[in-house]
Amino acid sequence: MTMFSFNRVNARPNASARNPSTAASDRQPFAVRLASDVLVAAGILALFGLIAWILPAIGEPIGPKGVPSQVSTNLADLPYYALRSVFRMFVALFFSLVFTFIYGTAAARCRRLSRVLIPLLDILQSVPILGFLSATITIWMVLFPGSMLGVEAASIFAIFTSQAWNMAFSFTRSLTSEPTELDEAARSLQLTRWQRFWTLDVPNAMIPLLWNCMMSVGGGWFFLTASEMISVNNRTYALPGIGSFVAQAAAEENLAAICWAIVTMVLVVLLIDVLLWKPLTAWAEKFRITQSESAVRKTSVVLTIIRQSHIDEMVAWLFRPLGDLFDTLARPLGRTGGRWAADVKSARSRALDVVFTVLVLAACAFGLVQLMLVIHRDAGFGELGQAFVLGMVTFLRVALLTLVCSVIWVPIGAMIGMNPRVSRFMQPIVQVLASFPSNFTFPFVTLWFVACSVDINWGSILLMALGTQWYILFNVIAGASQIPDDLREMTRSFQLGRWQRWRDLILPAVFGSWITGGITAAGGAWNASIVSEIVSYGRHTLTASGLGAYIAEATESGNTVKTIIGVTVMSVLVVAVNRLFWNPLQRMAERRFTLN
Repeated sequence: MTMFSFNRVNARPNASARNPSTAASDRQPFAVRLASDVLVAAGILALFGLIAWILPAIGEPIGPKGVPSQVSTNLADLPYYALRSVFRMFVALFFSLVFTFIYGTAAARCRRLSRVLIPLLDILQSVPILGFLSATITIWMVLFPGSMLGVEAASIFAIFTSQAWNMAFSFTRSLTSEPTELDEAARSLQLTRWQRFWTLDVPNAMIPLLWNCMMSVGGGWFFLTASEMISVNNRTYALPGIGSFVAQAAAEENLAAICWAIVTMVLVVLLIDVLLWKPLTAWAEKFRITQSESAVRKTSVVLTIIRQSHIDEMVAWLFRPLGDLFDTLARPLGRTGGRWAADVKSARSRALDVVFTVLVLAACAFGLVQLMLVIHRDAGFGELGQAFVLGMVTFLRVALLTLVCSVIWVPIGAMIGMNPRVSRFMQPIVQVLASFPSNFTFPFVTLWFVACSVDINWGSILLMALGTQWYILFNVIAGASQIPDDLREMTRSFQLGRWQRWRDLILPAVFGSWITGGITAAGGAWNASIVSEIVSYGRHTLTASGLGAYIAEATESGNTVKTIIGVTVMSVLVVAVNRLFWNPLQRMAERRFTLN
């Protein structure tokens, strides 16, 4: 059966035609549907009740002593701290998703903007969260004076900066690699841009976007300590949360409290997997492009209960007027155009391209000149050279990490994504490993490094890998799960050997996903260097030679110029690697290995 359907807005099919699961739920006994409605309603009420309980504390006024610099390590506070951290995580994820839809669509659909937005995305993902925090913490405090909401907003923004970039990369790639026949179908039906977005663009990107949402949450957990215990400009702002709890326990050398925090974190991750990720991955299977249904379908008890209830009908009834409104507002923008046309450009278009390029280059040149003047005046170019040398050291760590993780996780991810039985068993395990904030174990690793005399210059590679290797694994799983069953059955019909199957189907199919994972893993590794090249536990502090430690020390001491130098060098190196290495591979993937 065809997994994507195109319907004109005015032709409203019945519920069973839109979704076979709806027809199945209509056949359920009344008692079953009533019980499902009760469970869903109870869950929604519990969710809103927890949010209402948290909100007053988020906006409470700052006391006379100012923003606290420490949090309690009382074990009774752990559940509340975990709830506060989860709230921040998913508020940041919501804004990351909105950013992804807007930014990714602009980067994929507008030819001129893509020349700026895609390189800018490279730069944004290379800026560490400490760089964002040092530049924005004052702004947030001014926007919300006298209220803890300013620090909360800074923390959520820091988590956002660790989540949004890989989602935007994934969505942009999905838009630029849509199957030709579906693109032509959207054009033939003359869908408005709003209709096309929700009928083709989002469904086509759903599976990789969902896996990247999981990875974004995992990345957010990894930087949770830095975003809840904010140390910038010789000040420390501590917010109630499980990340700040671990940081405080490590400072007090309280291993028991850290162990209880790890147990709490595992329970939180498992609960999120059961209530959110497992239902979403099972639901997203309907967006696979295939002509035959998978023999082994992903299942979820939570999704089954939701489908048996009336919640989907209520949500559709509530949001249909809003959707119709946006569709009406989008109609003046014209009918769908998909990707920009490859036709010969007119003289006017070429002239506009030249003007646009000149303006962008002029803006970049002006910014670069101003930056060099600041560096020359306040630090000198010798400091810039030292930062560049440290950047090359960190670059070697990132390159080695990306290579080793690719060799390990590409075959494992492909096997998980192509086998529904293995995926059903391994998905919770992978999500726990990826979502668990590995920096919670850094105090134990630091003690091990000290006891075994492990050089932190090599040990930091392991610490960086703990938080960034999952970008490659999750993207490869998503790419492998999108391989149509028809192609898998064809390889079996032709009796291809294992190596031929990998060479002719699996590796080409996951090549583009591996590139997306590699780009985001490398960017994540650069970010992770700020918490991996300098680690501490109590009186023990280990510092590696590298750009991450340089930026962390400059940010904590409030040395703005050094922070700017470190962030600039990191951005230049990341963009250079992406332009020279990853982008040619990405173009090759779009040209040769897309499903068209």
